[in-house]
Amino acid sequence: MVAWAAAAALLVVAGVRMLGPSLGGTAEPPLVTIDGDRAGGSGRDGGGGAPGGGTGLYVHVAGAVRRPGLYRVPDDSRVAAAVAKAGGPLRRAEMTAVNLAQPLEDGQQVIVPVAAGVPGAGGAPVAGGAPEPGAPGSVPISLATVTAEQLDELDGIGPTLAERIIEFRDENGGFRSVGQLQEVEGIGEKRFAALKEAVRP
Repeated sequence: MVAWAAAAALLVVAGVRMLGPSLGGTAEPPLVTIDGDRAGGSGRDGGGGAPGGGTGLYVHVAGAVRRPGLYRVPDDSRVAAAVAKAGGPLRRAEMTAVNLAQPLEDGQQVIVPVAAGVPGAGGAPVAGGAPEPGAPGSVPISLATVTAEQLDELDGIGPTLAERIIEFRDENGGFRSVGQLQEVEGIGEKRFAALKEAVRP
């Protein structure tokens, strides 16, 4: 009888240990892998520098890359470093639309678009060429490589404003964000609202 009682007690203890986490306990938040580091969903490091008080930038790489996701890169890194962290571009990537030399900022999203006419490019290709810039489903044009003629085709931009945008880009070493368009003379809130979806840095 003593042996049976001891065996029963052991079974009860084992059952409590197995069921313990599900009885009144709180599940751990899902973990997000950041370039090999594990960061809890609560973001205790504040989402700024590297975990543990180090330096670094968090960037989100998306689009036609081998491993889209959230990565941590050293300060003063360029877009090329973020694309490399994500495993490099896929064959269908339109790399001429990506400014690999652009300096990165913390919290920036780097999008590598799919080449026009390739399945998954985001819109049906227009016969004889890519979708019209600014049209629904078209890939936003890059301010880093766009020409004055291409800008002139966008709604709300004429030849004069297109030249101002190109001059601003040349004088400031490119656009770090789409929001910098508002610093160009002639682009107010309404015009910017109409342009921001059609372009990217």
